Amino acid sequence: MKLMDIITPETIRVPLIATGKKQVIDELVDLLTEQGKVRDCDSLKNAVWSREQTRTTGIGAGLAIPHGKCSGLENLAVAIGKPESPIDFEALDGKPVSLVVLLASPPDRTSDHIQALARISKLMADEAFREKIYAASTSDEVYTLLKYRDSEV
Repeated sequence: MKLMDIITPETIRVPLIATGKKQVIDELVDLLTEQGKVRDCDSLKNAVWSREQTRTTGIGAGLAIPHGKCSGLENLAVAIGKPESPIDFEALDGKPVSLVVLLASPPDRTSDHIQALARISKLMADEAFREKIYAASTSDEVYTLLKYRDSEV
């Protein structure tokens, strides 16, 4: 699976307006809704937030990957947000988050959901690449970096 199959420049926001964990999730779900990727915004917000409350998706190294499943989706959808300043996402390493990649999927696409989570993790495992993404100042720059990295890994 390639991330570029489910990411569009319109679903990337740099910088995010939100400054808190719940607000970031809401802002990214709203972005997916505005782009016509989600029909039931509130259900997806509840699904992602419920998942977040069971265990943080702040995986460390400045990255969070909140995710959830919702029947208001036909396909996998990804929204990416870069906060103006790193935010506390209760990450496993205790460090603030510089990039949030929200993954949403229909309930019947578990395999695709897991593959997408693995792909995001694989792309972001490279520290030099992460630093480039964290330094990006526009949505287009983030998209271009991801597109290039997705094609080479």
